[in-house]
Amino acid sequence: MERFRAEFEVLDKRFGYDGGDEYVEVLHSGSRKTEGPVYFPAGRYLVWSDIPNDRLLRWDETTGAVGVFRTPSGNANGNTIDLEGRLITCEQGARRVTRTEHDGTVTVLADRYRGKRLNSPNDVVVRSDGTIWFTDPRYGITGYYEGSPAESEIGGDHVYRLDPASGELSIVADDFVRPNGLAFSPDESLLYIVDTRKRQLRVFEVTAEGTLAGGKVFAEAWFDGIRLDCYGRVWAAAMEGLRCYDPDGTLIARLRLPESASNLTFGGPKRNNLFITGSGGDLYSIRVTFAGAG
Repeated sequence: MERFRAEFEVLDKRFGYDGGDEYVEVLHSGSRKTEGPVYFPAGRYLVWSDIPNDRLLRWDETTGAVGVFRTPSGNANGNTIDLEGRLITCEQGARRVTRTEHDGTVTVLADRYRGKRLNSPNDVVVRSDGTIWFTDPRYGITGYYEGSPAESEIGGDHVYRLDPASGELSIVADDFVRPNGLAFSPDESLLYIVDTRKRQLRVFEVTAEGTLAGGKVFAEAWFDGIRLDCYGRVWAAAMEGLRCYDPDGTLIARLRLPESASNLTFGGPKRNNLFITGSGGDLYSIRVTFAGAG
């Protein structure tokens, strides 16, 4: 297996990293643009997207084998897992959010807002109340590489909240240019959302009614996917690899990679395996001394 020495650049002593793997492993190469890694604890496997090749791939933690999970995938982008262990997928090319049932059938959860087709759902997270939150920029309708050209029927790039029980879909943020990665804080009181076009990461307060308030700029750079660790630190996919931010917004560390990172997730039995997808098509893994937020 290909690997290279891990290069953590510590910028602030609060990062406090000591130990973990000395090397980053390359679990798979040969894709075009990878995205949306999600780990399934029950099966000990990882699923991720190869957007231009219109497929979902699967890596088995127990054997190291990689295979095709599903193709075509609707040019799948972001993925997550719901409270019942089912795969939730942003099908960027098909312009919808779906759920893969335990028997393998696919259920469409959202494809329209007030009768108008979504742009191209990008990234998705599930809150502990079962609601599904996703971003809907127009990347998948601007060309043929990650979808198919089309006009935006909605006329804006928004962030949505879906109640799967009632089917109600509502806009929770409508002042983004290109909303992208998003993630909740460990206590779910905050929601972090990337605006890739504006090169910003913003943070919102989550109200008791399930709406968002605030939205101040938390950090500025080119960002894609984001996740939080057990200490409430924000890990963001960036041009140089990963960036780690303290909860107060201070950049405290970087993990440099040979290509731009597109997204990340935590997995493994202790949630301390950091899986990273690359914009150039690779899948990386490193076991660290901290865990992902529960």
